[in-house]
Amino acid sequence: MILNNDLIEKMESSMKGLSKSHKLIAKFIIDNYAQAAYMTASELGNAVGISESTVVRFANEMGCEGYPEFQAQIRENVRTRLTSIERVDAANEMLCEKDALDLILTADAERIRSTLHSIDRDAFEKANEMVMNAENIYILGMRASAVLAEYMRYYFSFLFDNVKHIRPAGGSEIFENLLNITDKDVFISISFPRYSTGIVNATEYASKMGAKVIALTDSRSSPILHYADVALLAKGEMASFADSLVAPMSVINAMIAYLGNRKKDELKKTLGKLEDVWRDYNVYTSFPTK
Repeated sequence: MILNNDLIEKMESSMKGLSKSHKLIAKFIIDNYAQAAYMTASELGNAVGISESTVVRFANEMGCEGYPEFQAQIRENVRTRLTSIERVDAANEMLCEKDALDLILTADAERIRSTLHSIDRDAFEKANEMVMNAENIYILGMRASAVLAEYMRYYFSFLFDNVKHIRPAGGSEIFENLLNITDKDVFISISFPRYSTGIVNATEYASKMGAKVIALTDSRSSPILHYADVALLAKGEMASFADSLVAPMSVINAMIAYLGNRKKDELKKTLGKLEDVWRDYNVYTSFPTK
């Protein structure tokens, strides 16, 4: 699977062949990419003293169909490049004089809508078939993405008795957990910026062992896509120093619902047994009826 080029790296490597005005744009973005990611074409032109149309032509020269695509690619690069401290500064610029609750919830809703419109339906069904037919289901998410992996593991455990959730503590533990993975298994790799080296290595290893790899990630430039048989892309963007995970969570919920429907008879039996246990051992608080 081919990855998109890092746009900022492309600017750096193309610098010598650029016109004078295009060099000004490229240099400004390279030096101020966190700021440039949220500037309009007009604002970027004013910042370097050139016209808006020149900025748009530069975006086209960088291989983008227009300025919106160019800006989106810069934002994607920003998410993978910024340190945590730089993310705080960038987030402060976005949130300045705006209502955080309104801004973030509106943006999250838009990420889900965008994911709904862009996600590959065939890939979604193929991923679920892989899970249904797997001898073992391995799930791995690291750092912030570990929350998504845990959520998936919790609900998958109601549907399958072959779920293996990898909770790495560091070092070689990931590979120890993957030692027996085979071509009869499926490996679900969940990774969002900043991408962890550990999960890239684990995904590569699972692929080399012949396992079917499902990648739940944010874009075609994600490094785990090198090793994926199926890609489920969910929109994510820097909301503050943390990335929003609502869109990938919705994709996981859709997988749970799809698989639950496919296995509804077994699921009813499992939940029936659990309800008896939960009641007998007072797992959930019950309110007395009047």
